Parts: sequence; C-alpha cells; structure tokens
Amino acid sequence: MPSHLFADRPAAQPPERGSVDELITQTRRLRGDVDAVRRDAVVDEDDAQGRWQRALCDLAVHHLDDLGEHLGQLKEGLPPPPAEEAAAEPVSSAALPPDSGQGSLLSRVGSAEWNLLTDEVSWSEELFQIFGRSPESGPLSLDELPSMLFVEDQGLLTGMVTDCLVDGKPIDGEFRIVRTDGCVRTLHMMGEPVLDEDGGTASMWAVLRDVSELRRSQRAVRETRDSLQRQRHIAQTEHRLAVELQEAVLPPWRGSLQLPQGRSGALDLAAHYLPSASSALIGGGWYDALELPNGQSMLTVGDLTGHGVTATSGMAMLLGALRGMAVAGIEPGPLMGWLNQLLENSVQPSLGSAVCCRYNPATRTFTWSQAGHPAPLLFRGGAGRALTPPEGVLLGATSGATYGQEEEQLQPGDVLILHTDGLSARSVQFSETGGPDRLLALAPRFALARSAQDCVRTIVEEFGETEREDDACVLVARIGS
Repeated sequence: MPSHLFADRPAAQPPERGSVDELITQTRRLRGDVDAVRRDAVVDEDDAQGRWQRALCDLAVHHLDDLGEHLGQLKEGLPPPPAEEAAAEPVSSAALPPDSGQGSLLSRVGSAEWNLLTDEVSWSEELFQIFGRSPESGPLSLDELPSMLFVEDQGLLTGMVTDCLVDGKPIDGEFRIVRTDGCVRTLHMMGEPVLDEDGGTASMWAVLRDVSELRRSQRAVRETRDSLQRQRHIAQTEHRLAVELQEAVLPPWRGSLQLPQGRSGALDLAAHYLPSASSALIGGGWYDALELPNGQSMLTVGDLTGHGVTATSGMAMLLGALRGMAVAGIEPGPLMGWLNQLLENSVQPSLGSAVCCRYNPATRTFTWSQAGHPAPLLFRGGAGRALTPPEGVLLGATSGATYGQEEEQLQPGDVLILHTDGLSARSVQFSETGGPDRLLALAPRFALARSAQDCVRTIVEEFGETEREDDACVLVARIGS
C-alpha cells in the first residue's frame, strides 16, 4: 500500500506573487511531510543506500528550517546586504572556483564511512569534490581528517568523533577546512555509530554538507542588522546632541520679553520654534533678541543649511559671533559682511540666510540688513506689508559680498514679524504657496492682539499643523507706547 503521503489529493495552488506568508505556510507543510518520511523510514544498519536516503531526509529538514528562517526575516523587513558587500560576493557559478559548492543540493553533500574493524574508508564522489581531493589520492582516515581543519576546530572534531565511537552519541556539528586548492569551506557533519551484534561500534558513517554559502549569507544578514542598529544608535545620539545644543544656544526666555527694560518705546517680544514634520530633522534655525550697551536692541532670525549636529553647531557659531559683533556696536550691514566671511572660512562650508535688526527706542528707528532671507513683515492699523529688502546674498555664497541696510520709522502699536522660510509646507516654494501672504492675512487678528505672545499664538494656530519639510523660527516684536 502506498504511503499516505502519496495519496491522491488536489495539487497545491501556487501562492500569489509576493505572498511571503503563503510561502512560509507551504515551507512548514513541506517540512512536516519530509519529517514524516524520515520518521517512517526503517533503516537496516547494513543498508548503506538506506542510510544515505535517511541522511538526505535529515539534510532536507535542515534546508527547510533554513528556508523558514530566511522567509521569516524577509517578512520582518530586513534589508539586503549593502551594495558594496553584495558586489564583493560571487553571484554566478562562472565566477566561483571549481566545486565551490554553489550548485545543487547533491553537489554540496557527500557521505563517508569508516570501518573500525577493517580500517577501510569509503567516500562518495561528492565528498571528494567538497574536500577538493582527487579520488586517486584516496579518502582520509579519521586520524588524517583533522589535518585539513583549522587548528581552532580540530579539537571540536576530535571530541565529536570520540563521543560517537566511545559513547555512541550522534555527530552533529560544524568545522572549517582548508581544501587542497587553498579555499576555505565550512562543513556541517552529521553521523552515527554502526553497532555490531555485540553492541560494540563497528564503524561510523557520516554525511557532510558544505554550508559555506549559507553561513556567508547568514553572516551578511547579521552584519547588516548590526550595521542598521549602529546607524540607528548614531542617529539617535546625534539627534539628542542637536536638540541639547539647540536648547543651549537659543534664548532661554519663554512668553514675553521687554527690551529695553523700563523705557518708553520698548519692544514687547515673543518667539517660537516650530519643528519639521520629521522630528529627526533638527535644523540650523535660530532667533534671538539682545539688549545692547547703548540702550538699543538687536533682533535676529536666521537659518543654516543642513540638519543635525553639524547644522546646530554651525548655528551656534554664527549666533555667538553675531551677538558679539552686535554688542561691539557694529551696524547690521557690516555685521552681515563679517558673518559671510566667517561662514566662508569655516571648516565645514555651508550656506545661511539671516536678517539682523537694530532698534532705537528713543527714536523708534528700525535699522536692518538681510542675507538672502525673507524680509520682516510690518503690521499697522489692521494691514500688513513686507519691508523693502536691502541688497544681500546668502551667507557663504560668495567671497567679499557687501550688504546694504534700510531704515524704517515705527509707531506705537506696530507689530514686526521676523521668520525663516521653513514656516510653510515646502520651503522651496514658500513664495508660491503663500507663506508671507498667509501671515499678512492675519493682520486683523494682530490688530486685536494685546501682546506679542498673543500674535505668536495666532501664528502657531495657523501654521502649527503644517507638514513642514524644515523647521521654522518666528520672532514677533510689538512696539510699545
């Protein structure tokens, strides 16, 4: 009677393309079928062909286990090895040395039997190919076999063979060999003792499988996973450092700030930082307000290209230099020129945009300069407009650039808004998507605001949920009476 495994039944339908779950299910089902055949097999100790078939079933189970593991990793979404590693690996049999094991299952599996009573050794043709030996040179005895192994693996093989011959334990282990042609291969050995009528060990048979390619693939997957983990750790560390540096450099004040303190015409200030849609993108944007020794106030907003620690460290350098030059009394136009030279000569060249302003509360004069940056917006009497920008190119764009400056006479109740171009959804299309127009449209609400902080809340309500590709900074100054 034929085995139940061969009974008539509907043919399995091929899985849908890309259905990894279905492939895993079929692999598990096939593994169970092969395991059933292996358990049902009755092997006569004198039947070499039967032992060989039993060994092939064992190896088939190992292959299916490996396949199931790889499909599970594919389902989890592990990426392929990096391109440079993949390119370094042989990808076709033409590029491989002869008998490297990159072939069918049978070409990578060989059998051997060592007769302890007659000292006879028999190797299959495949085993000679695996070891890179010609059949004319003869098989290796158990004493000679360790000579082809790595020194580190010789003790492992000796221990397995001893346990098999003395204690009757099955062999199941791996070791590395150096073939006669110099190639290094990894072999998986499975074997059992063959007992005589008295229960003594008469011989030992084994099946050896070349698993070099499998182990290389597993190593590539493991190294890729480790590399991804390292990259994630580095990214998390850099993100944390960027956030800490940004928080350390930007002004610590929250809510409203009065500059200068206790004087007529003082500025009521408030600012806000809006992160990008991706929290990983910590950019080089900044805002700042500083009371100067002569009683005037410095306002600035800017942005440096790039993200992460590099951008935030560059921002810290520029902002520190800007504060120092402003305190030294340098006017906004010349100050921008010095910032351009500083950025041009920095170790890590980059581009930046900025606006720098000086406010004199005694005359309510607003003097400002810009470097490729959106102009400040002035709101008065329920209407708003962008100030006419003076000449100025991006910081770091050209050597020896000069920057002009403009003056604006302000009135009590005026509102000034300084912002970076990341405020809109796509900074490269800021002028097209209506970022400034959306701010100008808020003029009636700004006219009703009682403080700069109220204006900031209005801006955050309008732009806070926008899917920005870059972070943004907003600084609001309201002119006191």
